[in-house]
Amino acid sequence: MTENWIINASPLILLGKSGQLEWLPRLGRVIIPQAVAAEVAAGSPDDPARQWLSGSIAAALIEPTLPATDELLAWDLGHGETSVIACGMTHVGYEAILDDAAALRCAEVFGIPLRGTLSLVALAKKRGLVTACRPVFARMQAAGLFVTPALIEQVARSAGE
Repeated sequence: MTENWIINASPLILLGKSGQLEWLPRLGRVIIPQAVAAEVAAGSPDDPARQWLSGSIAAALIEPTLPATDELLAWDLGHGETSVIACGMTHVGYEAILDDAAALRCAEVFGIPLRGTLSLVALAKKRGLVTACRPVFARMQAAGLFVTPALIEQVARSAGE
């Protein structure tokens, strides 16, 4: 089953630092708003996500940032989160991939389907693109993902671990 995703910078960075970006385009149709790509590109030159975005596969996923409504701008989110949600408001059938709590609440208010990076990894495992979630989750935590052990356990169990 092919699915559609609009992905934010922090999931891209975490997937890159945990060595998981190669399967992302195989999971489904991916949109990376230009504002998100710019946020990742502003990072360290040795950042794996920044390097991945400069390749031809990732470059084809980048789309122009759509204008945000006044209601969305009132949430005062970062440029990346705002662009992901604005894209989700116009691309019916796409899920937003976000980890920021405020952005998740905002997407819910606007009725945008969403999931976090952990559940995206769990889906990749279910589809045979990742052999085990827990090692990936550990690398993501080492790279800066702050989640509770209970959430790690819940998502790992949902992936059959």
